[in-house]
Amino acid sequence: MPQYKYFKTVPKIAIDYKDTLSLVYTPGVGSSCLKIAQNPEAVNIYTNKINSVAVIAFDYEKALERAIFLKSVLMIDAYPLVVDEDVTKEDFKFAVENIDINFCAIDLSLMSEFVNGLDFDVEIPVLAGAVDNLRDFFGAISRNVFMLDVSKLKGDVAERSLQLHELAGGVVETELTEQKRNKPVAIVSDGTAVLGYGNIGALASIPVMEGKAALYSELADVDAMCFCVRTQNTEQILKIIKMFANSFSGIHLEDISAPACFDIENKLTEVLDIPVFHDDQHGTAIIVLAGLLNALVLEEKELSNIKIVIAGAGAAGTAVAKLLVFAGAKNIVMDDVNGVLYKGRKQNDKYLEELAQITNPNDERGELKDIIKNADVFIGLSKGGLLTEEMVHSMEYRPIVFALANPTPEIMPDEAKHAGVYIISTGRSDFENQINNSLAFPGLFKGLIDGHINKVTDEIKLECALTIASMVPKDELSVDNILPDALDRMVPLRIADTIVGSFRKDS
Repeated sequence: MPQYKYFKTVPKIAIDYKDTLSLVYTPGVGSSCLKIAQNPEAVNIYTNKINSVAVIAFDYEKALERAIFLKSVLMIDAYPLVVDEDVTKEDFKFAVENIDINFCAIDLSLMSEFVNGLDFDVEIPVLAGAVDNLRDFFGAISRNVFMLDVSKLKGDVAERSLQLHELAGGVVETELTEQKRNKPVAIVSDGTAVLGYGNIGALASIPVMEGKAALYSELADVDAMCFCVRTQNTEQILKIIKMFANSFSGIHLEDISAPACFDIENKLTEVLDIPVFHDDQHGTAIIVLAGLLNALVLEEKELSNIKIVIAGAGAAGTAVAKLLVFAGAKNIVMDDVNGVLYKGRKQNDKYLEELAQITNPNDERGELKDIIKNADVFIGLSKGGLLTEEMVHSMEYRPIVFALANPTPEIMPDEAKHAGVYIISTGRSDFENQINNSLAFPGLFKGLIDGHINKVTDEIKLECALTIASMVPKDELSVDNILPDALDRMVPLRIADTIVGSFRKDS
């Protein structure tokens, strides 16, 4: 009999084709998010929450042993979490009440004396001591999907994704192993900026986080777990993450709106000794830079000599602009809901003003239709339908357009090509040149963890982008092929090797 000592997170279905990727992640995953936003009870249908239990203790190894027991005996996907013994009862109670949305039950039996008398305001069972029947107490339900045939699903991408999530009960689960594993990466969201839907809440964001966890496992053999939080208060989010930080190998921030995401990332980076990475910012920036570098090879242009217009100055837009500047871009002009971004604009907060200091060198004013004239590149990180054919006509000859709003891009590829766009990219897997963060974050975190690196620097991000760009052979580079396939298993391995080789720290 095998002696299981560790657990790993695994996708419930093999992600081996782009079509399957579109169902597990974008654009299909949004359909499950919307169902949950409309009816919170649907989270038990479209995610693995119904079979996920948090085991919390003062000792990680004991929590891990308990999680392995629950999986081996009851087939429950149990996740070990640890807190310091000096945590106050008030703070602990608050934290549990804010992470309960990820789980069907909370197991506190390893800290029964500490939680004695605490009354948790949650709608799921909380185990504080011994019970006669654990299975009945937790009410967990494991769904077996070994025979699920994705080709039998019917309808468009959104409909088929919804069917997959319902039949499988989400897309990620745990598996016991004898192989030594690192602690999982926590995928943290407050649900304030989910895909293109905005603030639909943390509960409705869970399908996206499960999709990320599945991709971590499938592409880089990195374990990751959903760790969504109810609160949308920055200080409270920080307190919860710091309380449970010793449970994780890294923190992956996702779908948190600006400017809170900047504060959360910056403060966590300062105080934690594990890597913190906001994927909406830096994952997007890495892939955009990689794709743009290859597109410019085809255009025979230099990054330093072109005009780039970015629509959207939120988390993604800010990170893209900063990384492009770091890589050598000289003329970036940005537009947001208040028009063109420039120094001293009255609507600027401290982050927008900081951004204005490194962009818009010619002090352009107006709206998107004004600044896009004579632009070589448009990067959309805003909302669907924003870019018109008329605007494209005003750009430089053979323009490059990255229309990255999800699930509806700023301009559809057929419209873009009709208007004369030379290279078009979107964030969707059902079109060519997908700008997909899954090309970056799995390999990046694998490299960070393997290399014992606890800070994500601009140098690391640039090396990541250069590595990804180099994975498209020169003789295969074309207007419809500027990035490697999102499911190319060599990409995360090459990224991880590059990071470990160039930035490794002694353990």
